[in-house]
Amino acid sequence: MREVCHLLGWRVYDMITGMEKIRNFCIIAHIDHGKSTLADRLVEMTGTVEKREMKAQLLDSMELERERGITIKLTPVTMKYEHDGEDYTLNLIDTPGHVDFSYEVSRSLAACEGALLVVDASQGIQAQTLANVYLALEADLQIIPVLNKIDLPAADVSKVTAELVDLLGCSEDEIIGVSAKTGANVEAVLEAIVERIPAPEGKVDAPLRALIFDSYYDDYRGVVLYVRIVDGALAKGEKIRMLATETSGIALEVGCLSPGMTAKPSLGTGEIGYVVTNLKTTREAKVGDTVSLAKNFGGRK
Repeated sequence: MREVCHLLGWRVYDMITGMEKIRNFCIIAHIDHGKSTLADRLVEMTGTVEKREMKAQLLDSMELERERGITIKLTPVTMKYEHDGEDYTLNLIDTPGHVDFSYEVSRSLAACEGALLVVDASQGIQAQTLANVYLALEADLQIIPVLNKIDLPAADVSKVTAELVDLLGCSEDEIIGVSAKTGANVEAVLEAIVERIPAPEGKVDAPLRALIFDSYYDDYRGVVLYVRIVDGALAKGEKIRMLATETSGIALEVGCLSPGMTAKPSLGTGEIGYVVTNLKTTREAKVGDTVSLAKNFGGRK
């Protein structure tokens, strides 16, 4: 161990070991199958939000989302979870369930290593869910099947379990039965996220590469990027460059969402978080673009 630390340097070694405790995942589900409710329980059970501050559809910030009970806009949240005496960072990207928002889902999948497939035990697998499942399989994500609403009188657990086995080729033991509404067995989902979803891969000592999977303009702060750090690290105050648009800017603030903005000195390899920039329009930092450091381009503007 000492030899490894000597060769890599303590800082790089700490970043590598830190990556091993990160899990990046999203939730795939049809509308009204309990995706947002399960996200609420995960946030609540990890202590990310205190109980007195909890509200239904916590990650659905748009008025229309809360009114109709659907998710339109993807939302990331960082949670801390202790498993077998070790502290893990769980990065969830809450995604839309409607087929019309499949592009939003594809952006989330690109930033994750795993996905929770949530299916209503009383309704079974819906056609709109299949498209997102195939996207996740093509992205080679680790899929954890979750059977929700098992407490409902209309739940047909054995039938829907068979559907999931047929779709995923998994065993019945891999399917987790829960009630997101009551919180029953949701702890097993948290354990499965840690045990089944692989840690992110990346080169901590390489030049910065960060994937922009969402961006928006804030009237008071400018353009805010949601990023997944693929390689390297990004610190507050560093000059950045978008590779596709060839636009340069400054990372005025970086941090994670838990679920509100929580500033940090830097974002490391494998992490998901936000970057507040001095850019004036999202056209300068398009979704799917790669962020690097301006110094890697010899000072070109």
